[in-house]
Amino acid sequence: MARKKKVAGGAPEWMVTFGDLMSILVCFFVLLISFSIQDTVKLQVVAGSMREAFGITKTRTVNGVIEKDGNPFRDHVLENASDLPKSQVEEEDNGVSIEPDDLLGLSAAAAPSPTKDDEAFALAAASIRQAWQDMPQLTPFADNLIVENTEEGMDIVISDNAGRRMFPEGSKYPIEPTRKALAVIAPILVGLGHPLRITGHTAAGVQYSNPRYGAWELSSDRANVTRATLGEFGLGSGLIDSVVGRADTEPYFPNDPYLDANERVRISVLKSAPPVPANLSF
Repeated sequence: MARKKKVAGGAPEWMVTFGDLMSILVCFFVLLISFSIQDTVKLQVVAGSMREAFGITKTRTVNGVIEKDGNPFRDHVLENASDLPKSQVEEEDNGVSIEPDDLLGLSAAAAPSPTKDDEAFALAAASIRQAWQDMPQLTPFADNLIVENTEEGMDIVISDNAGRRMFPEGSKYPIEPTRKALAVIAPILVGLGHPLRITGHTAAGVQYSNPRYGAWELSSDRANVTRATLGEFGLGSGLIDSVVGRADTEPYFPNDPYLDANERVRISVLKSAPPVPANLSF
């Protein structure tokens, strides 16, 4: 007589597998629900940080409006000014009535208007860039020719970069593309009519074969040759404020003074003539 097989106690194996599957599905649906619930505040914070990262955040200030915590900025008033009714907004502190459109006008009035010098310098900088771009022989040296607007006026920088030298190593005379770059900017600088400071700079760590001719002499000579080259193309000496050499004391990249790009000549165009020291005044 055959023996009957004993059946193991408990739930069958397929039921255990089915239970695990149900648990996984429940977790999955919980995750879906949690992802579908969005925190509006957090989304606004993320959106704001993204706007700031791409440089499109606009901040406007209103003079005389003070926050309760002492913060003199109240941007949300300006941003929501278009949503305010056309009726006057009464100021609680002094009873002065302000129209919503006036809030935007206050910000425009507080911003400094560009002066004639600012417009002239902006036009000159654009003209210099365009003149360089129109010269095919200067295309390989696009990274060596820089025009920067500064608080004092404008800086024109001619520097070594990307393995391309604007002056031969150890020489005070520029290469031909450098001369062409100076030739096209000379008439623009004459038309601008503002004083110039020409400064020569060298990179650190350069070895000079002549012990009597080093970084100071080279930087000074390059600045002076730059002045003379501009003079060849019409720039009078009356516009020259100073011609100096700084050797390697003012690197363009302070974190790496040995970089080739520190080897440069800077032409600074000043918005106004520098003040005369008291001991030199008449």
